[in-house]
Amino acid sequence: MQRRSFFKLAGLGTTAALGAPLVRGAERLIEKPGCVTEAAHAVPVAGEFDVIVCGAGPAGVAAALAAARRGAKTQLIEVHGCLGGIWTAGLLSWILDSSNKAGIMAELWKELEKRGARDMTSKGKGTNAYDTEAMKLMLEDLCTEAGVTVRLHTRVCAALKNAAGRIEHAITESKSGREAWRGKIFVDCTGEGDLAAQAGCGFDLGHPETKLTQPMTLMALVAGLVPSEITEYYHSEETASNWNATKDKLRAEMERGGHSPSYAKPTLFHIRDHLFALMTNHEYGVLGTSAADITRSTLQARKEINALLDGLRGLGGIWKNLRLVVTAEQIGIREGRRIHGLYTVTADDLREGRRHADAVCRATFGIDVHATDPKKLKSIEKAGFRTKAYDIPLRALIAKDVGGLMMAGRNISGDFLAHSSYRVTGNSVALGEAAGKVAATAAKTNRLPQDVKLDEAPS
Repeated sequence: MQRRSFFKLAGLGTTAALGAPLVRGAERLIEKPGCVTEAAHAVPVAGEFDVIVCGAGPAGVAAALAAARRGAKTQLIEVHGCLGGIWTAGLLSWILDSSNKAGIMAELWKELEKRGARDMTSKGKGTNAYDTEAMKLMLEDLCTEAGVTVRLHTRVCAALKNAAGRIEHAITESKSGREAWRGKIFVDCTGEGDLAAQAGCGFDLGHPETKLTQPMTLMALVAGLVPSEITEYYHSEETASNWNATKDKLRAEMERGGHSPSYAKPTLFHIRDHLFALMTNHEYGVLGTSAADITRSTLQARKEINALLDGLRGLGGIWKNLRLVVTAEQIGIREGRRIHGLYTVTADDLREGRRHADAVCRATFGIDVHATDPKKLKSIEKAGFRTKAYDIPLRALIAKDVGGLMMAGRNISGDFLAHSSYRVTGNSVALGEAAGKVAATAAKTNRLPQDVKLDEAPS
């Protein structure tokens, strides 16, 4: 029978009823006008694990798989109703910077092909597109086979650490109420760095001068299009050499239908048969850490997508049967907190193509800053230099301010420009896999991640 233990919470302060004295990562709430103080209540400890991964996007799933496959008792916590994050709930449908990745990323592509869920060219070569529903089931199957304990529909809302500054519990909210999860090592894969911020980690957010973040985009799936009839409007085998031209032509068609998209380079990706993914909007001046901003952006984006598609369909011809299948449950957030780590990946790493002895990922994607200013017609801002393939070191995945905490995905330690390159999901998988390996070794040997060497966490 599982032992149930409790923590007593009074507002944002905490007192421990089990183990070492605990302190809250954030400051205690002081009652003042416009604020209330919660009554003290006991929070049950729902489980104890070697490794707890918060966020089940590309990085989180990879981290959980890597940890569980190395014998660590692993818990994966996700706010949405499926695994995959932006890949699935976000309908991204397209994976970047994955062709040079071995390990779990290569495994996922092979499995998608096996399931007939990867878009293929006429020559039998896989494209970057995949079927989101097939991805959901595949990730669930892999986690089940690896022995990962999965909890969906659950949001991380607080973190508890001991007097030595080491994180020991994540607190969540769900239909089951408020629960605590005790772990030896934690990996924050929430995208926005929610767990790390709640634990008291320092972080950066937005452009260093303007503080603006890249715009959000709501993805959609559309049907009713015949691929052979719209070749000039989507990325295909025939148009790969001039993808920008397909985007410009698609934008012109949308404007001919009476609506100009907020994203200057609207894009169609072929998924399978007559099914396509559509990326066509930008939501500017919003923060991924603000529920109000995310809500407003989602509502505006969904309205825009429907108007754009209605306009295209009204043109008749090749667009006459165009229909919206679904818009994403989760709007695509390109940029959130960048948690301070033991190393910060910078633009100089990209400019110089730096190598590191503790490298865990070779990133090849260029700087990709979606314009923070809606007045800039060009959707991608220029950096002033060409990037070279560069390494992301393990140190950038280890939190500087809190013990026992790692990060993987776009919330690792980096500057604004570097983040726009490493944030793509092919890199997130590699980072998650590395974090999971190191977390498992650290947990099983009772050490901190920075005390584990890469050759101790074999592939």
